[in-house]
Amino acid sequence: MSSSVRVRFAPSPTGFLHVGGARTALFNWLYARHTGGTFVLRVEDTDRSRNTEEAVAVIYEGLRWLGLEWDEGPYFQSGREAIYLRHLEKLADNVYEDAGALRFRSPRKPVEVRDEVCGTIVFDRSMEPDMTIRRPDGSWIFHFVNVVDDIEMGITHVIRGEDHLSNTPKHIELYNALGAPPPRFAHIPLILNKDGTKMSKRDQGASIAEYIKLGYAPEAVRNYLCLLGWSPKDNREKLDIEEVISLFDLAKVNRRNAAFDLDKCYWLNGQYLAQMSLERFRDLSMPFIEAAGIAADETLLPALAIVKEKIKHLNDVPRWIDYFFTEDYAYDEEGAAKTLRKPGALEKLERLAARYEALHDWSAAALESELKALAGELGCKTGELIHPARLAVSGRPVGPSLYHMLEVMGKEKVVRRLRKTVARFQA
Repeated sequence: MSSSVRVRFAPSPTGFLHVGGARTALFNWLYARHTGGTFVLRVEDTDRSRNTEEAVAVIYEGLRWLGLEWDEGPYFQSGREAIYLRHLEKLADNVYEDAGALRFRSPRKPVEVRDEVCGTIVFDRSMEPDMTIRRPDGSWIFHFVNVVDDIEMGITHVIRGEDHLSNTPKHIELYNALGAPPPRFAHIPLILNKDGTKMSKRDQGASIAEYIKLGYAPEAVRNYLCLLGWSPKDNREKLDIEEVISLFDLAKVNRRNAAFDLDKCYWLNGQYLAQMSLERFRDLSMPFIEAAGIAADETLLPALAIVKEKIKHLNDVPRWIDYFFTEDYAYDEEGAAKTLRKPGALEKLERLAARYEALHDWSAAALESELKALAGELGCKTGELIHPARLAVSGRPVGPSLYHMLEVMGKEKVVRRLRKTVARFQA
């Protein structure tokens, strides 16, 4: 397919990147990558009350987090006033003033919209009011600047939400009046909640910022967004992005509305976390580890390896590994009462510390064998050593495999912590 395809994502800087907007950006990006075309970012910031650097930064962060790098831009409508005035002059015969505003005089003829997803639709414009294109304060209305920018930027395909379908005949009237051929349109299905209502910014899972904050894998969220209105037609759900790019085409976009299912996104995230490389897992975890003030050392990667299967959100990583990197950890009170304060528990811990101190093979298998051997000598169940040992070295009653945890911590740290715990609870 021709590399002359040019698509755009044109968000308003509201300080919020909605799942619907992110999905629109993704579908434009996918089509550009599939066709070898160009993905343009344009910030529609003509609403001066919302035009802040912070609001724009939210858009950048969300797109980059999802891996949707743009090829061109960003362009800002706030800096394109001269362009809009020049095109306004072309409409001199079609524009009139009304209470200080400028209105475009509709031809009042039916408008045919040929849509790549919705098919051909004819809109009756005979009873429609003339649209405003400029407010009395001089600010521009979306319809006019949107069309002018698409003309100026050579946009060949307008891929956007179906809620814009009713705007399209107005835009086609403007294209015709400006003497420019309209682009091809593709209005992608709306994203609905489980109850059938349109997803709003207040709904759970609506903000991309929430996925970033919770620590979803960006590739998992991106994969899920791909499935909101498109599928590979073979019931697969976990798809590598390169395969999606090769398969993606507007003809395969579904006509029916997409149902948002946060549980499915959560499931996909778990699949990605479980199957990704340890190095990728570390890289995604680092912002959360650093934010928690954990001073990680060379044991970070081994520590992550033994907790990786337990992690559902990356913001949980610090609480699963923090005790590896500090001696100042608290003991779970309920766990201590059940294990460390039981008669004979501290004596058993001291015996375990001595056995481990003499151990030459510091592997999980050897650590397990040594503990079981000691339990046999003491005539106790292995749990009477496992539970207090875990609490002694981590402060936690639950965690990853004890023997692998001990192996990662190393002999010196484990023996020191066992004896520190004995001394503390004897006092």
